[in-house]
Amino acid sequence: MTPAAFRKLALAMPDAIEGAHGGHADFRAGGKVFASLGYPDAAWAVVKLAPEQQEMLVASAPEVFVSVKGTWGLRGNTQLRLAAADTTTAKSALTMAWQGVTAKKTKKK
Repeated sequence: MTPAAFRKLALAMPDAIEGAHGGHADFRAGGKVFASLGYPDAAWAVVKLAPEQQEMLVASAPEVFVSVKGTWGLRGNTQLRLAAADTTTAKSALTMAWQGVTAKKTKKK
């Protein structure tokens, strides 16, 4: 998986737009970040998951997924090693992340 391929998958999510924060590209839906590229370096992306989802992915594919260190990781932020991810795996993680931020918006209405 290349950064360009990850970007294309992220932007394919409904209503997704690209922005930036902390010097990294991010992907948002409904104003909420669900993924980013380039953290901690260009070899990685980050998806914002529920802690249970993170635990499942890290356990099932530790060569692809790693919990972000510290509090952000405890909240479900999960690093995705681009070189180790295939399209199906990345799309699945992005879909979970996108659903997480869009479901929260729907619940507030």
